[in-house]
Amino acid sequence: MVSVLVVNDQSLQRLALRMLLTAEPGLTVAGEATDGDGAIRASAALRPDVVLMDSRMSGAAGIETIRRLTHPAPRTARTPGFPAPAEEAHAPRVLMLTAAGQEAEAWSALRAGAGGFLLDDADPAELTAAIRVVAAGDAVITPGLTRALIDAVREQHTVRPLPRTAGLGTLTERERDVLVAVASGWSNAEIAQWLSIAPTTVKTHVSNVLAKIGARARVQAVAFAYESGLIRPAA
Repeated sequence: MVSVLVVNDQSLQRLALRMLLTAEPGLTVAGEATDGDGAIRASAALRPDVVLMDSRMSGAAGIETIRRLTHPAPRTARTPGFPAPAEEAHAPRVLMLTAAGQEAEAWSALRAGAGGFLLDDADPAELTAAIRVVAAGDAVITPGLTRALIDAVREQHTVRPLPRTAGLGTLTERERDVLVAVASGWSNAEIAQWLSIAPTTVKTHVSNVLAKIGARARVQAVAFAYESGLIRPAA
């Protein structure tokens, strides 16, 4: 059973999402939150598998919420109104519902640790499928948004390196090739055809790359490729 925390400041939208998700086999709504602080408290107490977060919360405060959700500090104190949290910090996957034309905000959310992006006009089947994929540890991002994100990065004049960029030196030449392809928005099938290897081998390379660079999902690998200097954004 995949548990979901719904974060949305609109009561009708929260109700609609709850009705949709609870009616879907294998999914359950662990709770709701209306803002970032509430999402952080509820996540620590309820330990959902996925936090479904509306893109309208992806401003500066929303980005900080994503960062705190995906990189939580250890908690030992009890949160009033919730069961006592476990000693180990819980880091859920974050799936963003993103409006078309908000690629810059989506890029910031990606850098903060979001694991998936879905356009907010997606149909119910796409949403429930995306939640399952993100919960399983994979990334979800629509092809059109992938290209838009890459274009948004290329339009930046500078890219600030991440502290973890030392991980680039641990990659083999083949793994670097795979990372470049991933950062270019290629699917595993396209990478397999380009490198003349099996798709299962590509999947193994991608998993190895994620482990070495300290990324939790494929979309974070895109950020790493640019911020490590492996791919240079256009001037």
